[in-house]
Amino acid sequence: MRRLTFLLRPSWLVLALVVGGFAYACFTVLAPWQLGKNTTTEERNDRITASLATDPVPVEELLSGPAPAPEDEWRRVVATGSYLPDSDLLVRLRSVESSPAYEVLTPFRLAEGRTVLVNRGYVRPERGTEIPAFAPPPTGTVTVDARLRMSEGTAEGRTPFRDAGRTQVYSIDPAQIAAFTGLELTGGYLQLSENQAGGLGTIPLPQLDAGPYLSYGLQWVAFGIMAPLGLGYFVWAELRERRKRKEPAPAAAPEAEPAPAPVERSTEDKLADRYGRSR
Repeated sequence: MRRLTFLLRPSWLVLALVVGGFAYACFTVLAPWQLGKNTTTEERNDRITASLATDPVPVEELLSGPAPAPEDEWRRVVATGSYLPDSDLLVRLRSVESSPAYEVLTPFRLAEGRTVLVNRGYVRPERGTEIPAFAPPPTGTVTVDARLRMSEGTAEGRTPFRDAGRTQVYSIDPAQIAAFTGLELTGGYLQLSENQAGGLGTIPLPQLDAGPYLSYGLQWVAFGIMAPLGLGYFVWAELRERRKRKEPAPAAAPEAEPAPAPVERSTEDKLADRYGRSR
């Protein structure tokens, strides 16, 4: 165990804390976040697919409570009533088919007396962010086909306001809009289908694919596993290096004896080798 005491040094402790915190975040925050989005997207796609094969029902059947049930979102409904005149609202910072847009909301009073928001569709801004002119909703009693949608909720600091003679919001939240306008609105809202009374640019249905969330979630799981394994590798490499430094150095090989210097031969010996010695 004494070999592992180097792990108590501040640098190693900080590294262990960083790796542990990263792995914890991967398993408890990042991976569940992406896998949860994958589950939500799959559930939404299943509801939309089921709605395509289901006949619309009167909206009153799904708005019996203060808000629609989550499992009823995207259901096709039929609503009969009248639009409230001069009560349009604009939803800012939208993108429809990859281009900027304003979505137009208009309160719609049902024949049975309650009022629900209707998303009539979208219009494109002019000259940057200027609000364009768009057709008002028809007057009188109309019947529209739509899809039931849940409230989008609100973001902190994003409150409704009036500008250029229009009430503008950042999200479709009936409770927030009701508090700002003084109208009594039901929970949820209606998104018009194509070619409906009062409709503008039709908002397309979401693409029915799960998106990249599953692969992102699995990647975070893999990162959470790889981070401790990487730390373990560095610990192993440090132990190996310390073990090498403690091993004795190999004995040096004995030095070879120098070769004897060549003996200088005399001229007489050289002549004797060539002509022989005289007797």
